[in-house]
Amino acid sequence: MAEVYPWQETLWQQLAGRSQHAHAYLLHGPAGIGKRALAERLMASLLCQKPNALEACGNCKSCHLLAAGTHPDNFVLEPEEADKPIKVDQVRELVEFVVQTAQLGGRKVVLLEPAEAMNLNAANALLKSLEEPSGNTVLLLISHQPSRLLPTIKSRCVQQACPLPSEAMSLAWLAKSLPDLGDEERADLLTLAAGSPLAALRLQEQGVREQRALAVDGVKKLLKQQVAPSQLAESWKALPMNLLFDWFCDWAQLMLRYQLTQDERGLGLADMHKVVQYLADKTPQSRVLAMQSWLLEQRQKVMGKANLNQVLLLEALLVQWAALPGTDRR
Repeated sequence: MAEVYPWQETLWQQLAGRSQHAHAYLLHGPAGIGKRALAERLMASLLCQKPNALEACGNCKSCHLLAAGTHPDNFVLEPEEADKPIKVDQVRELVEFVVQTAQLGGRKVVLLEPAEAMNLNAANALLKSLEEPSGNTVLLLISHQPSRLLPTIKSRCVQQACPLPSEAMSLAWLAKSLPDLGDEERADLLTLAAGSPLAALRLQEQGVREQRALAVDGVKKLLKQQVAPSQLAESWKALPMNLLFDWFCDWAQLMLRYQLTQDERGLGLADMHKVVQYLADKTPQSRVLAMQSWLLEQRQKVMGKANLNQVLLLEALLVQWAALPGTDRR
């Protein structure tokens, strides 16, 4: 049974309480807020033969088959490999499933995640099934980045924004999930995860605090000219590129914010307060804007899984970062 998250209860009552369901839902929102769990919970309820109130009973034949991963009327579509696209052949298998008759006599339910992983051919192959699914079929699409979806995909679904929990609710959940950490450590994790509690938990499991400490220490040594950009880039090969570019984009944004407001409360996490403030004071705003533009462009390539030379890209980043401080304040 999928975990029930407290910040989803209102939405759950709305979704599961419907007397008639749409043929396709697009559940969207930031990664790490429990969209997959919500979809799996709804999928179980839709397939259950004897639902208890709004929930799957967990005891009928359908529930047992779903729990075993052998339900004949359930189809889960994901990339064949992590961070790879969903291919058109995979979607064609889904289409073949949709046109079949439900073997248990009830609904057929499809879960597709992430929807934005479909390449253009795959997305086009899905359109017919989204518009006119056969029989009593419900398609549940999950998207972390709905802006990357074709408008024709979005228009054929009931689009449902999934709620981001409040900071207090997220911290309370993290306190139960990570009881060995202190309040400040959990708050820092949540900040690094852009407010998404499940993402914060995954980051902790990946050792993000240690990775962050390594990156921050390297940046400080770079600015003190204690390490060369090429050396630092080589030493960062094991660090996730997406995290590094997230952090550098964040630091550039914090520098701009401080230049505009002079508000020391807006300097981000404490580990980079002094560095962000120093760079904001010493760097021309035009240079910060140019740095931010370059970072965002490269970050898109990293997120798009472009074939990049990691060390060379990091060295280019670090050379520019080291050159930020200057006397021209124009």
